[in-house]
Amino acid sequence: MFEIGTIVKPQGIHGELRVFPTTDDPARFSLLVGEEIFLRSNNTERPYKLLQARQHKNLVLIKLEGVNDRNTAETLTRSIIAIPDEKGLPLEEGEYYVRDLIGLKVEDKNGERVGILSKVLNTNANDVYVIDTDDGDSFMVPAVKSVVLSVSMEDKKMTIHMMEGLRELKI
Repeated sequence: MFEIGTIVKPQGIHGELRVFPTTDDPARFSLLVGEEIFLRSNNTERPYKLLQARQHKNLVLIKLEGVNDRNTAETLTRSIIAIPDEKGLPLEEGEYYVRDLIGLKVEDKNGERVGILSKVLNTNANDVYVIDTDDGDSFMVPAVKSVVLSVSMEDKKMTIHMMEGLRELKI
């Protein structure tokens, strides 16, 4: 399952919900209208039919079947919205889902182990990868072509150019 958003709070009194999208393309919610989505909360997962979706500033406003008032909508606050893998958007060459990058072995261009990719931070300019080293330290790597030389999903490995000062980019 792909996580595509988090319900922030109700919108109005008719059961509409404000969603913070965690997908690169918030417009994808509109493509799911009429489809079944899943809400995860308190170790449970429940299906809902998505009736409406529209963008509003940096949020997406959605309407779910069976959620018709503010009280019901409030019970869904902080729920994670997930969709089945087969409903994921196709990727372009050189694009990866964040969930597939987490856990990749990271090596320098000489094949020496650097650590494990543990987190992907989204910034306005570009993503930033957090690398956990074997000695318990962490540092950040900008996800740009001059630093990230290659990604092999088959080998579960990322090769980076260890520029001078890169290890000093601590979290």
